[in-house]
Amino acid sequence: MVVEIVYRYDTECVPVSFRNNMVAYIKDSSASKSCSFSLEINKTMKAPIFIYYQLDNYYQNHRRYVKSRSDKQLLHGLAYNDTSSCKPVQSHNGIPIVPCGLVAWSLFNDTYKFVLGRSELKVNRKNIAWKSDRKHKFGKHVYPFNFQNGTLIGGGNLDPNIPLSDHEDLIVWMRTAALPSFRKLYGRLEEDLHADDVLEVKLMNNYNTYTFGGRKKLVISTSSWMGGRNDFLGFAYIFVGSSSLLISLFFTLLHMKSRPYGETNYSSWNKMGGSS
Repeated sequence: MVVEIVYRYDTECVPVSFRNNMVAYIKDSSASKSCSFSLEINKTMKAPIFIYYQLDNYYQNHRRYVKSRSDKQLLHGLAYNDTSSCKPVQSHNGIPIVPCGLVAWSLFNDTYKFVLGRSELKVNRKNIAWKSDRKHKFGKHVYPFNFQNGTLIGGGNLDPNIPLSDHEDLIVWMRTAALPSFRKLYGRLEEDLHADDVLEVKLMNNYNTYTFGGRKKLVISTSSWMGGRNDFLGFAYIFVGSSSLLISLFFTLLHMKSRPYGETNYSSWNKMGGSS
């Protein structure tokens, strides 16, 4: 059975003095972005325990946003010069940006730590991205260059000494979501959590969802042989099944109320004294 805990933190992690102007808070570099809260574990959660961040009201499927990237640059770096598809984040001071485009520029950058009792739990952030993406879509010899150096910072930064193929948080983020509410894998906890455990979460509330009314949630979940919890798939099956049932009932009633033309004509002929 899948055990899941979902906690919304975007409003709670804003100081009371900024509650009336949360946009000013997230843009104020001097305001502390650290936040902590506790999660009570109601049921035993067997490792591996998956950690996701969930964003709501975030349209990664917007046409302009999706197109603002260069897949060839992600694979070949500065060796590929055409970054026209990355508008409006192509270069800074005439120098190309790697990786370019709005998708990379808006990289999610909240961070999470987990403490159980007096011990901090290790979060495994390896192998969170698809292996095919790491091997075939992001270059092993392509390094971030001139990234987030402009006056307007979109999201997280990237270590220029680590190749793009090893920036798994970026690779996860670059696989854009189709729906305005989505989850992306942050990491895994490799030890069990037991019922009545109290897990303390310490996070850095860096990512700006306040400008557009977005919501941020932390999701901690186990999985089964069928994968993680997916309410959308269940609702989709119910909707399609119910629609099919209603349509079949409609056509059944329509068929019962109507009579074929030949049958009506034959009945009328008998009433007039005809015989076969």
